[in-house]
Amino acid sequence: MRVSACFLFACLLAYGMENSSVPPARSVRECATCHPAQAKPHPETSMAHAMELPAECEILKSHPVLTFRSGPYSYRIERQGDASTYSVSDGTQTISAPIGWAFGLGLAGQTYVYEYNGELYQSRVSYYKSLDSLDVTLGAQNTKPTNLVQAAGLLMSPDERVQCFRCHATDAADRKKLTLNSLVPGVQCERCHGSAENHVKAVKVGDAKGARMNDLRTMTSEQTANFCGQCHRTWDEIAGSGLTGVANVRFQPYRLISSKCYDADDKRIRCTACHDPHGEVSRSDASYDAKCQACHGGGKVQARACKVAKEGCVTCHMPKTELPGSHFKFTDHYIRVARAHAPYPG
Repeated sequence: MRVSACFLFACLLAYGMENSSVPPARSVRECATCHPAQAKPHPETSMAHAMELPAECEILKSHPVLTFRSGPYSYRIERQGDASTYSVSDGTQTISAPIGWAFGLGLAGQTYVYEYNGELYQSRVSYYKSLDSLDVTLGAQNTKPTNLVQAAGLLMSPDERVQCFRCHATDAADRKKLTLNSLVPGVQCERCHGSAENHVKAVKVGDAKGARMNDLRTMTSEQTANFCGQCHRTWDEIAGSGLTGVANVRFQPYRLISSKCYDADDKRIRCTACHDPHGEVSRSDASYDAKCQACHGGGKVQARACKVAKEGCVTCHMPKTELPGSHFKFTDHYIRVARAHAPYPG
């Protein structure tokens, strides 16, 4: 489902967004015609629901009213039909706006983006699954609003909104311009593989050469980390930012590359060695044992076998760490011998 025509037209007027030269994304269903193993499981994944429209958002549908209070400000998200309205009041005045997009499936949390006075804002409160309620959005916890507009949300800069939409949706941006007219919610096939327009045309006429697309399977570990790092953040980006401490635990490529065992040319340590981006990420610790044993199982591999255990490897060597304020424990991809009560290696 795409953004409604009337809402889209209002956004185009407000932001002066031009029609994109990028062709509309092809549906996963169309890709499944030739690539069923990859395309059929994808619609149920968290990546496919990295962004949802309010009409389709299960969290908003199952919570007709959500409320929260912080200091003098009271917050309310209320469902009416297929729409949800976000409101904040200081007891005297109230700001209300329809939620335009829900960011995040909600495994950890879900944040809302709305338009107010021609600008895009990120909601100051988010839904957290572990709480089953609202709390202050992670990025807003260290800021103090001085007026009602600031209390409602965080103003998104042009670069921020392009980055957020580009990572949570498909065909959402063309270079530095938002392209809401072609936006498809969630990370769909063409977000990673590029436009399939010429590919599909070539396949239909039997043009094997013209049907070729970039084969992501040939990427090295370093290339894969940088590719996934477009959204999950690259080593260079985080290292250059000076972001230290537990705040960087959710940036998996950065943490992985920082590991002593990381080898830029060894495909056994690249992101896709453990995670199939076409399917849902496994939440079972045991499911990763074979991946660890590919390097640490003895035999012709160079890495030493573990002397302590042969199963549950990640529970010791990739411990889950709670990011304060997120109400969620992230798997730390910095592979190491993690000792009890040792400080976070940031």
